[in-house]
Amino acid sequence: MELPPRTKLIRGAVGGFSCQPSWVASAERLKLSLGDLQIAADVHEGQGIALVSVWLDLIVWTNGRWYRWWTGRMSQKTRRRLYAVHSTENPVTTARHVALRYRELHTSHPLPALLAEARCDPV
Repeated sequence: MELPPRTKLIRGAVGGFSCQPSWVASAERLKLSLGDLQIAADVHEGQGIALVSVWLDLIVWTNGRWYRWWTGRMSQKTRRRLYAVHSTENPVTTARHVALRYRELHTSHPLPALLAEARCDPV
C-alpha cells in the first residue's frame, strides 16, 4: 500500500503492533463501536480516507481526524446536504450518533425480504 506523503501511522493492534494509516485506524475503531451497538459495518479505504459503510444512505468517512456523514437533511437556505462532523477522538460517542441515523434509515429503508432472509434478519 502506497501512502500519501507525511501520512500519520497509528500503532496498536491487539496482541502486537500493526501500523496502519490514521484514517483506517479511525474507521476500524468506529466499526468496533458500532458493533458494540449491534450495527454491522464495513470499512473501505483509499486515497487518504476510509469509508465506513453502515446502511443505504449512511456512509461515514474519515480522514483520521474527523468523522463525517449525511444527516439526511438539506439546508433550506442553500439546498445542500447537511453533514454531521465528529472528532475521531471519541468513536463511542460518534457511534451512538451514527446509530440514531441508522435507526431512522432502517425504519424508512428496510432490507428487501430476500436480503433479510439471507442475513437471518426478521422481516
